[in-house]
Amino acid sequence: MRARVVVGNWKMNGRHESIDQLVKALVKGLKPGGQVEVVVCPSSIYIYQVCSLIEGSLVLLGAQNMSEHDDGAYTGELSAGMLKDHGCRYVVLGHSERRSLFGETDELVAEKVKVALAVGLTPILCVGETLNERESGSTLAVVSRQVRSVIDLVGVTGVSQSLVAYEPVWAIGTGETATPAQAQEVHLAIRRQVGEIDKTVADELRILYGGSVKADNAEELFGQPDIDGGLIGGASLRVDEFLSICAAAEMN
Repeated sequence: MRARVVVGNWKMNGRHESIDQLVKALVKGLKPGGQVEVVVCPSSIYIYQVCSLIEGSLVLLGAQNMSEHDDGAYTGELSAGMLKDHGCRYVVLGHSERRSLFGETDELVAEKVKVALAVGLTPILCVGETLNERESGSTLAVVSRQVRSVIDLVGVTGVSQSLVAYEPVWAIGTGETATPAQAQEVHLAIRRQVGEIDKTVADELRILYGGSVKADNAEELFGQPDIDGGLIGGASLRVDEFLSICAAAEMN
């Protein structure tokens, strides 16, 4: 059985005091013996603070983005090695906000996946369609293209060392959520796409759902056979809500 993962993407939110309170409450609220991996991804400036707060706990650390460059004259950027050096195990790559607001292409996202893997970070590869793309019936084609760009660069072996997160763009921060059936359809398509190359990798690949996941819909979403957890946005900033989502992942 694939191990479940719940990732909190805090985006550009938090201050020292609120993060201190949130992380301490999360660490306290997670019960020993749980089978779900719990990851938090703070803004980069707070990575060191969070790393210190989660030491010895069940919470793992991730970053929200990274450069495609190793080191060098890239003012304002953070390299994969820097993230690894500060205790990160995961990194979110290709989030729709990075693609739409900062112009990140499929090719750039694939390059970042390659660089992350090279230093031992686990990429969380985000894929998903816009509302126009869904309404035009091209959801599966768009997601397949985004996954294919990564397979073409790092191979199915690289994909096996990553997580994939399906995040329909129209459901991110809007309060709208894909129905469990809609989400399951895309997750199954991703697994089948990888399975055409290597069925073992496909069977073991963990595919997360993101897009307005809340405590009241998490159990039904996580109950789908090809949904292995969630990439959680706003709800991850509310500790009781986030803990309830983690509990829902434990139940399935």
